[in-house]
Amino acid sequence: MGCEGLFYTLLITLSAAIITYNIIISANAPLTQQFPGPKDTSSTRFLSIDPVIKMPADKSRKSNTEKRPFHTAVTASDSVYNTWQCRIMYYWFKKFQKDPNADMGGFTRILHSGKPDKYMDEIPTFIADPLPAGMDQGYIVLNRPWAFVQWLQKADIIEDYILMAEPDHIIVKPIPNLSTDGLGVAFPFFYIEPQKYESTLRKFFPEDKGPITNIDPIGNSPVIISKASLEKIAPTWMNVSLAMKKDPEADKAFGWVLEMYGYAVASALHGVGNILYKDFMIQPPWDLEVGKKYIIHYTYGCDYDMKGKLTYGKIGEWRFDKRSFEKTQPPKNLPMPPPGVPESVVTLVKMVNEATANIRNWEA
Repeated sequence: MGCEGLFYTLLITLSAAIITYNIIISANAPLTQQFPGPKDTSSTRFLSIDPVIKMPADKSRKSNTEKRPFHTAVTASDSVYNTWQCRIMYYWFKKFQKDPNADMGGFTRILHSGKPDKYMDEIPTFIADPLPAGMDQGYIVLNRPWAFVQWLQKADIIEDYILMAEPDHIIVKPIPNLSTDGLGVAFPFFYIEPQKYESTLRKFFPEDKGPITNIDPIGNSPVIISKASLEKIAPTWMNVSLAMKKDPEADKAFGWVLEMYGYAVASALHGVGNILYKDFMIQPPWDLEVGKKYIIHYTYGCDYDMKGKLTYGKIGEWRFDKRSFEKTQPPKNLPMPPPGVPESVVTLVKMVNEATANIRNWEA
C-alpha cells in the first residue's frame, strides 16, 4: 500500500508539473464556500444563457437489444454529510435500476478518503486516495477528478457508458442512456458562463483549440458519457482544475464551481461535445415541478413561511436545507411542507422520508 500510495503521489505531482498551461504560483484568493444562487429565475433568462442542443426527435428503442447500460458513479468523502446523502441516493437508484425503461447498470460510490467506512456492505464502494496533503488548498472538490482518474484506471467497469452523479441527487424515475452520436449528455448550468470569462479561460483553452463557445456550460455532473471518452478527459480534468486553483485570477473568478469549469474545459480540449439537456434534473426551490425530469438536485435551501411563500435568503418557518445536517443525518419522518409549497419540494421531502424509513440502521 505504501509503494502504491507513493506511486500515485508522484504521478499526480508530476502531472501537475507538466501542465502545458500558464500556472501562476502565488497566494490564492479566498474561496467562497457559498453555492451560487440564480440571478434571475425567469425562463427567458435561462434560455438566453444556455445554448440548448435538443435531444434527437426519436429516442425510442426498437428492441431490448439496443439497451446501452451505463454505470453510475458518485464521488464522496467519508463525512456524515456526504454519507447520509449517498445512502438516500443509492436507495432510490436501486428502486429504479431494474425498470425496463432504464439503462442503469452498476453503481459505485468512489470514496476519496483513502480508507473504508462502515457502509461498504450497504453501498458498492471503491476506495480512492485523497490528494496529497495541502494540494487541494482547502477546496475538497479537487479530490473528485483525482478520484475518477484512480477509479477508471483500477476498477473493472463492464459498462461502456458512465453517469457521473453526486450525493445530493435523488433519482425520480428510470434513466435511459440519453447520450447519442458520440456526444455526452449534460445538464446546462446558468452560472457556468465561458463567454463571460473568456480572457481567463484562454489560459487553459488556447485560441488554436477553437472558439470559446466550444466550452459547454456544464460541470461533470450530471453527465452521461462513454467510458472511452471519460478515460481521456479525466486526467486533463484533474490537471486543468489544479492549474485553475493555482491561478489567482481563475480561483477568484470561479470560486466554488472551479472544478466544474475544469471539467467543461477538459471536455472541450478533447473535442467531446455534449447535448445540453434541461430535462435531466430540477433544482428546488427554483424549479417548481418534477415533470419529465430524472433527478432532483437539492443543492439549494428550501425556506417557506406557513402560507407556502418562498423566503429564500431568510430562514423560513418551514425549511429543508441539506446544510442543516452537516454533523448529523436527518431524522426519520421530516415534517412535510405547508400547503402551497411547489410539487418539487413536496416530492423531495417525501422521497427523503421514504428512504430514511426503509434504509436499515438509519439511527437518527
